[in-house]
Amino acid sequence: MRHTVRSLSTGTLLAAMVAIAPRLSAQATRRTAEQIRASYGAHKGEFDYLLGDWEFTSVSREFGAGQGYWSAVQLAEGAPVLDEYRVVGDSGQTWYVTNTLRAYNANLDQWELVSTEPGSGLQNVGTGHRVSDEMHIEQQFGVGTPHPSLWRIRYYDIRPDRFSWTGDRSTDGGKTWTTQWLQIEARRIGPARSMGPLAPARKQTR
Repeated sequence: MRHTVRSLSTGTLLAAMVAIAPRLSAQATRRTAEQIRASYGAHKGEFDYLLGDWEFTSVSREFGAGQGYWSAVQLAEGAPVLDEYRVVGDSGQTWYVTNTLRAYNANLDQWELVSTEPGSGLQNVGTGHRVSDEMHIEQQFGVGTPHPSLWRIRYYDIRPDRFSWTGDRSTDGGKTWTTQWLQIEARRIGPARSMGPLAPARKQTR
Protein backbone atom coordinates (compact mmCIF):
# COMPACT_ATOMS: atom_id res chain seq x y z
CA MET A 1 0.00 0.00 0.00
CA ARG A 2 1.27 3.44 -0.82
CA HIS A 3 1.44 5.85 2.05
CA THR A 4 2.59 9.38 2.68
CA VAL A 5 4.52 9.57 5.92
CA ARG A 6 6.69 12.04 7.72
CA SER A 7 10.39 11.18 7.62
CA LEU A 8 12.00 10.19 10.90
CA SER A 9 14.75 12.41 12.23
CA THR A 10 18.36 11.32 12.05
CA GLY A 11 18.57 11.36 15.83
CA THR A 12 15.63 8.98 16.16
CA LEU A 13 17.14 6.53 13.72
CA LEU A 14 20.53 6.66 15.40
CA ALA A 15 18.93 5.95 18.76
CA ALA A 16 17.02 3.07 17.21
CA MET A 17 20.20 1.60 15.76
CA VAL A 18 21.69 1.39 19.25
CA ALA A 19 18.50 0.03 20.77
CA ILE A 20 17.90 -2.80 18.30
CA ALA A 21 21.47 -3.80 17.44
CA PRO A 22 21.53 -7.61 17.76
CA ARG A 23 23.69 -9.13 20.45
CA LEU A 24 26.33 -11.69 19.62
CA SER A 25 25.21 -15.26 20.09
CA ALA A 26 26.93 -17.15 22.89
CA GLN A 27 27.89 -19.75 20.29
CA ALA A 28 29.46 -17.23 17.93
CA THR A 29 33.20 -17.36 17.43
CA ARG A 30 34.84 -14.49 19.30
CA ARG A 31 36.84 -12.24 16.99
CA THR A 32 40.01 -10.48 18.05
CA ALA A 33 40.28 -6.70 18.11
CA GLU A 34 42.63 -6.89 15.13
CA GLN A 35 40.12 -8.95 13.14
CA ILE A 36 37.34 -6.52 13.95
CA ARG A 37 39.41 -3.50 12.90
CA ALA A 38 40.49 -5.21 9.67
CA SER A 39 36.92 -6.24 8.84
CA TYR A 40 35.59 -2.76 9.51
CA GLY A 41 38.30 -1.15 7.38
CA ALA A 42 37.62 -3.53 4.51
CA HIS A 43 33.83 -3.17 4.44
CA LYS A 44 32.84 0.22 5.89
CA GLY A 45 32.72 1.87 2.45
CA GLU A 46 30.63 -0.72 0.63
CA PHE A 47 27.56 1.54 0.46
CA ASP A 48 29.53 4.64 -0.55
CA TYR A 49 28.21 4.27 -4.10
CA LEU A 50 24.73 5.13 -2.77
CA LEU A 51 25.80 8.49 -1.32
CA GLY A 52 24.34 11.52 -3.05
CA ASP A 53 21.09 12.26 -4.85
CA TRP A 54 19.37 10.06 -7.42
CA GLU A 55 16.25 9.96 -9.53
CA PHE A 56 14.82 6.61 -10.44
CA THR A 57 12.23 4.81 -12.51
CA SER A 58 10.70 1.57 -11.34
CA VAL A 59 8.48 -1.30 -12.42
CA SER A 60 6.39 -2.99 -9.74
CA ARG A 61 4.30 -6.12 -10.17
CA GLU A 62 1.73 -4.50 -7.88
CA PHE A 63 1.73 -0.83 -8.96
CA GLY A 64 3.23 -0.86 -12.46
CA ALA A 65 5.54 1.94 -13.57
CA GLY A 66 6.80 4.40 -10.98
CA GLN A 67 9.30 7.16 -10.39
CA GLY A 68 10.92 9.00 -7.54
CA TYR A 69 14.00 10.28 -5.76
CA TRP A 70 16.57 8.60 -3.56
CA SER A 71 19.10 10.44 -1.40
CA ALA A 72 21.78 9.07 0.91
CA VAL A 73 24.15 10.77 3.31
CA GLN A 74 27.02 9.43 5.40
CA LEU A 75 26.75 10.21 9.08
CA ALA A 76 29.69 11.61 10.98
CA GLU A 77 30.74 8.79 13.29
CA GLY A 78 31.25 5.14 12.40
CA ALA A 79 30.39 5.53 8.69
CA PRO A 80 26.69 4.53 8.85
CA VAL A 81 24.59 5.57 5.86
CA LEU A 82 21.13 7.14 6.17
CA ASP A 83 18.96 7.27 3.06
CA GLU A 84 15.51 8.39 2.03
CA TYR A 85 13.58 6.67 -0.77
CA ARG A 86 10.59 8.61 -2.07
CA VAL A 87 8.06 7.55 -4.72
CA VAL A 88 6.31 10.51 -6.35
CA GLY A 89 3.44 11.02 -8.75
CA ASP A 90 3.39 12.93 -12.01
CA SER A 91 2.71 16.19 -10.16
CA GLY A 92 5.47 15.60 -7.63
CA GLN A 93 3.14 14.43 -4.85
CA THR A 94 4.56 11.85 -2.46
CA TRP A 95 3.04 8.39 -2.75
CA TYR A 96 5.42 6.60 -0.41
CA VAL A 97 8.58 7.37 1.56
CA THR A 98 10.86 5.28 3.72
CA ASN A 99 14.12 5.91 5.56
CA THR A 100 16.81 3.28 6.01
CA LEU A 101 19.81 3.30 8.32
CA ARG A 102 22.68 1.04 7.25
CA ALA A 103 25.55 0.24 9.63
CA TYR A 104 28.36 -2.31 9.33
CA ASN A 105 28.72 -4.80 12.20
CA ALA A 106 32.35 -5.88 12.29
CA ASN A 107 31.66 -8.44 15.02
CA LEU A 108 29.31 -10.39 12.76
CA ASP A 109 30.96 -9.32 9.48
CA GLN A 110 27.74 -8.05 7.94
CA TRP A 111 25.76 -4.93 7.23
CA GLU A 112 22.66 -4.39 9.35
CA LEU A 113 19.70 -2.31 8.23
CA VAL A 114 16.51 -0.95 9.71
CA SER A 115 13.83 0.79 7.63
CA THR A 116 10.76 2.76 8.57
CA GLU A 117 7.32 1.74 7.41
CA PRO A 118 4.08 3.57 8.27
CA GLY A 119 2.77 2.20 11.55
CA SER A 120 5.41 -0.53 11.87
CA GLY A 121 7.91 1.24 14.09
CA LEU A 122 11.45 -0.07 13.71
CA GLN A 123 10.80 -3.75 13.03
CA ASN A 124 11.83 -3.91 9.36
CA VAL A 125 15.36 -5.17 9.86
CA GLY A 126 17.74 -6.86 7.46
CA THR A 127 21.31 -7.83 6.72
CA GLY A 128 23.56 -7.18 3.75
CA HIS A 129 26.77 -8.53 2.21
CA ARG A 130 28.93 -7.64 -0.75
CA VAL A 131 29.03 -10.44 -3.32
CA SER A 132 31.61 -9.78 -6.03
CA ASP A 133 30.59 -6.41 -7.54
CA GLU A 134 27.06 -6.48 -6.10
CA MET A 135 25.39 -5.75 -2.78
CA HIS A 136 22.89 -8.35 -1.59
CA ILE A 137 20.32 -7.70 1.14
CA GLU A 138 17.73 -9.85 2.86
CA GLN A 139 15.16 -7.76 4.72
CA GLN A 140 11.69 -7.94 6.24
CA PHE A 141 8.99 -5.39 5.45
CA GLY A 142 5.52 -4.87 6.84
CA VAL A 143 6.37 -6.54 10.14
CA GLY A 144 3.34 -6.49 12.44
CA THR A 145 0.92 -5.75 9.60
CA PRO A 146 -1.53 -8.23 8.02
CA HIS A 147 0.79 -8.60 5.03
CA PRO A 148 4.44 -9.01 6.08
CA SER A 149 6.97 -9.98 3.45
CA LEU A 150 10.58 -11.06 3.12
CA TRP A 151 12.72 -9.55 0.37
CA ARG A 152 15.92 -10.58 -1.37
CA ILE A 153 17.39 -7.39 -2.83
CA ARG A 154 20.28 -7.05 -5.25
CA TYR A 155 22.13 -3.87 -6.24
CA TYR A 156 24.04 -4.52 -9.45
CA ASP A 157 25.64 -2.82 -12.47
CA ILE A 158 26.91 -0.24 -9.99
CA ARG A 159 28.62 2.72 -11.66
CA PRO A 160 29.48 6.26 -10.54
CA ASP A 161 26.39 7.69 -12.26
CA ARG A 162 23.90 4.82 -12.12
CA PHE A 163 22.93 1.52 -10.55
CA SER A 164 20.26 -1.14 -10.97
CA TRP A 165 18.18 -2.74 -8.23
CA THR A 166 15.92 -5.76 -8.18
CA GLY A 167 13.89 -7.29 -5.37
CA ASP A 168 12.34 -10.75 -5.06
CA ARG A 169 9.49 -11.07 -2.55
CA SER A 170 8.17 -13.90 -0.38
CA THR A 171 4.96 -13.77 1.63
CA ASP A 172 5.36 -17.21 3.24
CA GLY A 173 8.62 -16.77 5.14
CA GLY A 174 10.89 -17.67 2.24
CA LYS A 175 9.23 -20.92 1.16
CA THR A 176 8.31 -19.52 -2.25
CA TRP A 177 9.43 -16.38 -4.05
CA THR A 178 8.10 -14.03 -6.70
CA THR A 179 11.13 -12.87 -8.63
CA GLN A 180 11.58 -9.28 -9.75
CA TRP A 181 8.65 -8.04 -7.71
CA LEU A 182 10.20 -4.59 -7.97
CA GLN A 183 12.89 -3.33 -10.36
CA ILE A 184 14.62 0.05 -10.17
CA GLU A 185 16.94 2.00 -12.45
CA ALA A 186 18.63 4.93 -10.70
CA ARG A 187 20.53 7.86 -12.25
CA ARG A 188 22.70 10.27 -10.28
CA ILE A 189 21.54 13.90 -10.04
CA GLY A 190 23.71 15.07 -7.12
CA PRO A 191 27.20 14.36 -5.72
CA ALA A 192 28.06 12.26 -2.69
CA ARG A 193 27.76 14.10 0.60
CA SER A 194 28.11 13.57 4.33
CA MET A 195 26.56 14.99 7.48
CA GLY A 196 28.58 16.57 10.24
CA PRO A 197 28.16 15.74 13.93
CA LEU A 198 24.79 16.60 15.43
CA ALA A 199 26.43 17.21 18.79
CA PRO A 200 30.04 18.22 18.01
CA ALA A 201 32.59 18.21 20.80
CA ARG A 202 33.05 21.59 22.41
CA LYS A 203 35.35 22.96 25.00
CA GLN A 204 33.45 23.22 28.21
CA THR A 205 32.84 26.67 29.59
CA ARG A 206 32.41 27.38 33.25
